[in-house]
Amino acid sequence: MLQNKWMYVLALPGILYFILFKFVPLWGLLIAFKEYNPFKGLWGSEWIGFTNFTDLFSDPVFYLMLRNTFAINIFGIVFMFPLPILLALMLNEIRHEVFKRINQSIVYLPHFLSWVVVASMTFFMLSTDVGLINKLISAMGFETVSFLSNPNYFWGLLTAQSMWKEVGWGTIIFLAAMAGVDPQQYEAAVIDGASRMKQIWHVTLPAIRPTIIILLILRLGHMADVGFEQILLMNNPLVTSVSQVFDTYAYTVGILGGKISVGVTVGMFKGVVGLVLVVLSNYVVKKLGQEGIY
Repeated sequence: MLQNKWMYVLALPGILYFILFKFVPLWGLLIAFKEYNPFKGLWGSEWIGFTNFTDLFSDPVFYLMLRNTFAINIFGIVFMFPLPILLALMLNEIRHEVFKRINQSIVYLPHFLSWVVVASMTFFMLSTDVGLINKLISAMGFETVSFLSNPNYFWGLLTAQSMWKEVGWGTIIFLAAMAGVDPQQYEAAVIDGASRMKQIWHVTLPAIRPTIIILLILRLGHMADVGFEQILLMNNPLVTSVSQVFDTYAYTVGILGGKISVGVTVGMFKGVVGLVLVVLSNYVVKKLGQEGIY
C-alpha cells in the first residue's frame, strides 16, 4: 500500500467527491418513508412506511409517466446511441489532421449550449407564427404544421434536439477507443486486401466493441431518467399526454406542491429501476460471452 501512496493521493479528490456527494446524502432516502415536514425535520416527521410508494403506483398518471419515460429513452437508444459511433468512425477516417480537428470542434460546439438556447432555437425554427420552417411551408402554398403543439411530434422532436446537441460530444469516448487500436492490425488487413469498409468492420468495430457495450449498459441504467430541463422548456398544455414524465411529476408535486416525500419517492423508484436494468443487462452481456462493467 505504501508503494502506491501517491496513486491514493491522486485518487483522493475523486474518493472524497463520491463520499460527500453520493454516499453521505443517502440518509435522505428516509424521507421517502416519512410524511416529511420541513419544520419538524427528518427525525421529527411521521414514519409512514411504504405509503408514498403505494400512492405513487396507484396514481392514475403513473403508467402514463412510465410509458412516456421509457418511450423517450427508447427513441434515444434506437436513433441517438448509434450516431456517435457512426460519426466517430467517419472522423477517424479523415487523414488531414487540421481538417479533422476543425470538424471535431464544430460538432462539439452544440454541447456547450444550454437547453434554454436550444429550446429558443427550436421555437424560432418550428413555431407556427414565426418559425422559419413554417414560413417556408406557407410560402410554398401548403398549410402550416403545428410541430410544437402536436403530441405526435413531441418524442421525435426531443430526440432530434438531443441528437443535434449531444452526438458530437458523444464521439469523444469512441475516438479515444479507436486511437488505442494497434496500427499493425490495419497493416495486416491491407496486406490481406481489405478495403477501408472491411477494415472498419473487421478491425475498428471489434476493437471498440467493449466500449460500446459498457456505454450501452450505462445508458440502460438511465432508462427512468429524462432530461428535466429539456422537457420543462418544451412542455405545453397541448402535449401533456406525452410529456408527463417522472422528473416533471417530482417537480410539480414534490417541489411546487410541497410534497417533498413524493419527490424523494420518485427519485428512489428511478434509482431502483436503473439498478435493476444495469444488473440484468450486464448479466445478459456476460451470458453472451462479452465483457460487462463488473
